[in-house]
Amino acid sequence: MRKLLLAWFIINGLGLTGQITFSDKQFYEIILKNHPLAKQANLETQFGEKAILTAQGGFDPKAYTQTLQKNFNSTAYFNLLNVGLKVPTWYGLEFKSGFESNQGNFLNPQEKTPTSGLWYAGASLNLGKGLFIDQRRAELFKAKIYYQSTFAEQKLQLNELIYESGYAYWNWFMSYNSMQILDEAYRLANERYIAMKRTAELGDRPEIDVVESQIQVQNRESMLRNFETEFMGTRYKLETYLWNEQLLPLELDSLTLPQSMDSVSGEIAPVLTNQLIDSAVTNHPYLQITDFKIKSLEIERKFKKEQLKPEFNIQYNFLNQPIQNNPFTNMSLNNYKWGITFEIPVFLRKERGELAKTNLKLQDEKYNLENSRAYLEFKIKNAWIEYKNALVQLEIFEKTVIDSKRLLEAEIEMFDTGESSLFLINARELAYIQAKLKWVESTAKSKQAFLSLKFNLAQLV
Repeated sequence: MRKLLLAWFIINGLGLTGQITFSDKQFYEIILKNHPLAKQANLETQFGEKAILTAQGGFDPKAYTQTLQKNFNSTAYFNLLNVGLKVPTWYGLEFKSGFESNQGNFLNPQEKTPTSGLWYAGASLNLGKGLFIDQRRAELFKAKIYYQSTFAEQKLQLNELIYESGYAYWNWFMSYNSMQILDEAYRLANERYIAMKRTAELGDRPEIDVVESQIQVQNRESMLRNFETEFMGTRYKLETYLWNEQLLPLELDSLTLPQSMDSVSGEIAPVLTNQLIDSAVTNHPYLQITDFKIKSLEIERKFKKEQLKPEFNIQYNFLNQPIQNNPFTNMSLNNYKWGITFEIPVFLRKERGELAKTNLKLQDEKYNLENSRAYLEFKIKNAWIEYKNALVQLEIFEKTVIDSKRLLEAEIEMFDTGESSLFLINARELAYIQAKLKWVESTAKSKQAFLSLKFNLAQLV
């Protein structure tokens, strides 16, 4: 089977039999452990680590070999060999050491070396462009910033996953408990219809009461079938978030049920002060990602400003002829090769254009940061107001359920004494059922409002 039953795993894991309650905490644990999007979010930090490793590769020592030969008409024109090692360092300083051996009948005079070859060792230094920052350092700086941003990206993705799946769970909870209420109401209506039919046959009740009770059975059966359909839809939606460790989808079965109304615990609305909101906004991963983009662009701007400088490179190499393969014999400061490279574009139009574009990108991200900050503050405050209202509504409907039940019980007592009618009992019972349904709905809505508040605070994970 590609799809596996969730209840089977839970029952076998916990040693349970019969119906089991699948709580929201258990649901979230399975999602964070096994959902493909959760596993994908956990890859973010690994991408950041590999980005740093890639950027660090710019400072790796490099071994090089160059061999050139030319033979024509049985004449060895030249045989050139140059092997060595380059070691780049942080501040634009590069060390180099190697061995050069050039032989042949038609060598360029400046390429001639002793028969035993020539050892060299020295360094090159950028005193203009690349002194304070170069491409290698810029890439490493940006890779470290990107690595930090991956944690914020991961948190955002996991928060969104829990938020969406949490909404699906509480919709499942609402449809199941609503279905239970209608199932009980249908059963009671059916029992009343049977009782009315029997008493009517005995002549104790008018036939119109039988018709009245039968209509109630039909109405409630219709409502029950609608809730059953809704329950199946919310269950299928919930199943899309359930996977096992082998990334096989899980199915819910009739043994696995959501929490009952009696087992749901309420949350206390947090007190949101301006200081708390400012702290939540400042530390929000979405703003952190934007801030990391700004830092990365500031590194880019620093690098682009460096390109306005001239290229000014100094190279110096000690030279020595090896004796018996010893490169340090007869070393002299008089044997050297050095040079200077200077170059600068006359108008610097490309460099100035690149710097200007980077400045515009930087300003654009700063505007985006301020706009996002204001929008997040609004979202948090609005979610907090909606959650407080949801708690108030929940309290109202809890009281409405109690009062509706009292009215129904009083109406039944009056009916038993002949002071009421079946029509009034059905009306009171319908009001009681609707109050219970609203109570279930407001419970689910309060949980979803709490999810929304925590999501906007980025505190679900």
